[in-house]
Amino acid sequence: MKTKSLFIALWLLLIPFSNAFAQDVIDSGDTAWIIVATALVMVMTPAGLALFYGGMSRSKNLLNTLTMTISAYCIASVVWVLWGYTIAFGPDKGGLVGGLDHIFMIGIGIDSVSDTIPTFVFAMFQMTFACITVALVLGSVIDRMKFSSWIVFSVLWLTFIYAPIAHWVWGGGWIEEMGALDFAGGNVVHINAGVAGLVLCLVLGKRLGYGKEAMFPSSITLTALGAALLWFGWFGFNAGSQLAADGVAGSAFLVTNTSAAIGGLSWMFTEWIVTKKPTLLGLASGIVAGLVAITPAAGFVNMQAALIIGAVAGLFGYYSVAVLKHKLGYDDSLDAFGLHGICGIWGAMATGLFANPAITEGAAGLFYGNPGQVWIQFVSIIATAAFTAVGTLIVIYITKAITGGIRVDEEDEIQGLDSSIHGERAFELD
Repeated sequence: MKTKSLFIALWLLLIPFSNAFAQDVIDSGDTAWIIVATALVMVMTPAGLALFYGGMSRSKNLLNTLTMTISAYCIASVVWVLWGYTIAFGPDKGGLVGGLDHIFMIGIGIDSVSDTIPTFVFAMFQMTFACITVALVLGSVIDRMKFSSWIVFSVLWLTFIYAPIAHWVWGGGWIEEMGALDFAGGNVVHINAGVAGLVLCLVLGKRLGYGKEAMFPSSITLTALGAALLWFGWFGFNAGSQLAADGVAGSAFLVTNTSAAIGGLSWMFTEWIVTKKPTLLGLASGIVAGLVAITPAAGFVNMQAALIIGAVAGLFGYYSVAVLKHKLGYDDSLDAFGLHGICGIWGAMATGLFANPAITEGAAGLFYGNPGQVWIQFVSIIATAAFTAVGTLIVIYITKAITGGIRVDEEDEIQGLDSSIHGERAFELD
C-alpha cells in the first residue's frame, strides 16, 4: 500500500515535467494535415496560376507564361532550401532577418520539431508560399520580359525581398512583435507581390500596341480552370496556416470558401450592371479577389465578416482593373497589382476591423473593442509596400546590370515569345 501511494505521489509530481516535454512532440494528425495542405498549395503555382495566367496571355505568349510560372516554382524551391528558409525563419537578428544557422538546411533533421509538426514539413509548407509569391509578380509583366532576366530577378527578389518580409511577419520579426495580424499572407504574399509587379511593369514600360490594339486572351477556358485549381489549393493555403488540424483551421476553411464565392458574384454582378455582360473572366477574377482578401483574415474572422470582405474585394478588384489601371495609364498585363495588391491591402485592413477573439484568442479588431489594431495593420501595410517598392527597384537594376537589360527585343515581342525564345507554339492551328 505504501509503495502504491509513493508511486502515485511521484506520478503527480512528474505531471508538470511531462507536459513540458510534450510541447515539442510531433502530432500525427497535425502532421498529416500539413503535408496535405502543402501539396494543395503546391498545386496552386505550376497548375492553378500557370493556367490562370496562361489563359489570359495572348496565344503567341502562352507557353512563355507557363514556362516562367513553372520555372518560378522550381527556382523558389531551390533558393528556399539553400538559404531562403534560414533568412525567413532562422534565429531573429534585430527583428529584420533570420540568422544563417540553417543555411542549406543545416541543423535540421528528421527529429526537429516546429510546434507539433516536423520542421521539414513546416519548411516545405512555407516554401510553397515563397514559390507562389514570386510567380504572382509575373502577372504584371507578361509579354515583354526576358526569360533570362526573369530567372535572375526571381533569385534576387526571393532572397532580398520575400525572405526578409516573411521574417518580419511570421519569423519573429518586428511586424510580428508589433502585433500585426497576417494569418496566411496578406502582407507577405499579396501586397508584396502586387507592389513588386507594379514597380516592375512601370520600369519595363507598356507592351507594344497597348491601348491601340486588341490583346485577346488565348483561352478563357484555361483561366477558369486555373481559377478553380487556385480555389482548391487555397484551402491548404489558408486552413493549413493554422499548422494544426483544429477548430481554427476548420473556420479558416469555411471563410475561405465563403469569401471566394461572394467575391466572384460581386465582381460578376458589378460587371453585368456596368457593361451588360456577365463574363466568365470576371467571375474567375472575382473568385481570386475574394480569396486574396480573406487570406490575412482567415484565422481571425467569422463567416459573416467573410461575406463582407469577399463582397468588397469583388468591387475593389473590378474597379482597379476596369477603371483605375486605365485612368493611371500603367500596363499591368494580367492585373497582378489590381487583384493582389489592392485586394491584399483591403484584406489586411479588414482584418483590423473584423478580427474576432472568439475565433483566435487575443486577436481583436475595431469592431471587437480594439481600434488600435487598425493602426497596427496600416503601419504593416505601409512598411511592406515601401520596402517592397524600393527593394524591388534595386533588384531590377541589379538584374539589368547582370543580364544587359530586362525587356525583350522589339522583334521578339512582335513575333511572340513562344517561338522567339522557346522555339515552340502553344497551338498547332495550321
